[in-house]
Amino acid sequence: MESVESVANLRSQFHEVLRSRRTPIVPTLRALQTLSAEPVVKPLYQGIPVDFEAMRSYPKARINVKEQLNEENFYLPTEEGEQGRLPVLILSMKDCTQSKRPAVVFVHPTNANKEWLRPSLEDYALRGYIAIAIDSRYHGERAKTPTAYQDALVAAWKIGDTMPFIYDTVWDLLKLADYLTTRDDIDHSRIGITGNSLGGMHAWFAAFVDTRYAVVVPVIAVQGFRWAIDNDQWHARVYSIKPVFEEARIDLGKEAIDKEVVEKVWNRIAPGLASEFDSPYTVPVIAPRPLLIINGQDDPRCPIEGIDVTISKTQKAFEDAQCLNHFKVIIEPGIGHDVTSSMLKDASDWLDKFLKP
Repeated sequence: MESVESVANLRSQFHEVLRSRRTPIVPTLRALQTLSAEPVVKPLYQGIPVDFEAMRSYPKARINVKEQLNEENFYLPTEEGEQGRLPVLILSMKDCTQSKRPAVVFVHPTNANKEWLRPSLEDYALRGYIAIAIDSRYHGERAKTPTAYQDALVAAWKIGDTMPFIYDTVWDLLKLADYLTTRDDIDHSRIGITGNSLGGMHAWFAAFVDTRYAVVVPVIAVQGFRWAIDNDQWHARVYSIKPVFEEARIDLGKEAIDKEVVEKVWNRIAPGLASEFDSPYTVPVIAPRPLLIINGQDDPRCPIEGIDVTISKTQKAFEDAQCLNHFKVIIEPGIGHDVTSSMLKDASDWLDKFLKP
């Protein structure tokens, strides 16, 4: 297991990267003052809406759910500027005997939004959780057009003053943790985080840098960015956000996107993603907090071979912490980049195991 000092240094380095491209930071007191918002009736999607199999398995409408749940919609300031206003949706049971409840933060995949997660929020809230969802950068209420996210990625390459791929939303999740740990109705020692695809990457990095996220379940998210470059397995991940790589190809005078283009883009828009902050270094330091990694065996965006070292190093970290039962990896056979009902059940069981009293 990494020494306490080396883990602290790695987190400090990542935090410095997060701070390096911030607009002026919102003062702490103001950051905890939420701004009321109205429920979103027609949420905006980026590009083609995601269509994971598992989300279709939820009931289309639950009977009397509005009578059973409280709904909160608000904005949380995380930094100055338009993107520094974090939209938050929270659902919780109206009649609950617990004065302090466990909470779970859900983070949506690329092209979706917090409203897309409402079935999950309702499911967990009805089981006694305080269920929270946010819009990640340039998604949902933080987007004005269906191409806002892709446009932001291109701008990050061209200008280099933002980090819309993973990092900027991780900053928001740190500020969300600041807020959640001020609430009297949440048990601050029982805050979990989970997400699918891009949302799972957000969960992984937020938990790496912030120990207030006590239980972690990244779904179809953990991957080896360096491994993908070195082994020519970067195509599926890159083509999921192809416009920024195509723009870089042109700027670099290349006839086609190649590994040099890929590495330069990652270094520009997410510094350290394919080096010191890659999964072999950041995932193991989540130990000893309970961590469940769920991937599909045939997922081209998260090749299983690319996380062999990550899994090995993480297992060693949990062994050294004498809590190997806090770490589990589920690789679902025959599944590509999709979220299945069994994945959602596994995630739910893991969160219940460690967050429910």
